[in-house]
Amino acid sequence: MKLLITGAYKCAEEQLNYIKSLGHNVTLMQNEVDALPCDASEIEGVICNGLFLHHSAKDFTNLRFVQLTSAGLDRVPLDYFNERGIKVYNARGVYSIPMAEFSLMGVLALYKNLKFFIENQQCKQWVKHRGNLELYGKTVLVVGAGNVGTECAKRFKAFGCKVLGVDVFVREDENFEKIYHLSSLNELLSVSDVVILTLPLTNETRNLFNEKRFACMKQGSVLVNVARGGVVDESALLNALDCKLLGAVLDVFEKEPLDKENPLYEKQNVIITPHNSFVGDGNFDRLTNVIINNLKGIV
Repeated sequence: MKLLITGAYKCAEEQLNYIKSLGHNVTLMQNEVDALPCDASEIEGVICNGLFLHHSAKDFTNLRFVQLTSAGLDRVPLDYFNERGIKVYNARGVYSIPMAEFSLMGVLALYKNLKFFIENQQCKQWVKHRGNLELYGKTVLVVGAGNVGTECAKRFKAFGCKVLGVDVFVREDENFEKIYHLSSLNELLSVSDVVILTLPLTNETRNLFNEKRFACMKQGSVLVNVARGGVVDESALLNALDCKLLGAVLDVFEKEPLDKENPLYEKQNVIITPHNSFVGDGNFDRLTNVIINNLKGIV
């Protein structure tokens, strides 16, 4: 297979040689925004991230295999590929562990008033805070019970939390006390101390967390978003931070990078990170395993 690998997968010579040994003719392309290094019609498979944001999928007339380095599928014309029988694989499970660890870290940082202590450390001030909270016994709702959501459930369960899930696909899973259908979301929000968003961005989930949803949330609860910024209505979130939520842990935003003038920066009860929750030192090995397994058997 004529395979194009972009800089989204920074493979070393060892991985590159192994892919070639599987019978694939590899062409490398560092930056996905650049001109293609060969005719698009020659390419049968690609390993990429945002390649199709910059190059028309219609030009890849012989394409039959797409391996994404991202877990999300919102950067590819999925309907177009499905209609043509082009196999599309995401980085399923690759980033779940660091994202789950990040979610736990963010909630603990809010519960233990980490900002307060860091600021006092920088000022060399010895000041106690009597408002620290415990995770133990809290109810955690994971919205999107896929790989990332399941890894979140494992970690919060280990802290003695009651972990509930909500998803469009209901199943039994030992990591959750119970997984409910998405139609039960409003009712579950009213009893949840922590709400973690790990669901994909689709037409159905865009602005899922709007003014109505925030009104359903428990007073003093925490929102964690490691999904996509478009899942949350930002103006509704800003209002909820003033009157409903204890705080929010936000790694993703509708517009990235987040504008310097965005009022979220001014909120003391918000932790903001630059779409960084997926980063972990085990990612490369997990991604390589996913890619190799999907490439095997394809010639």
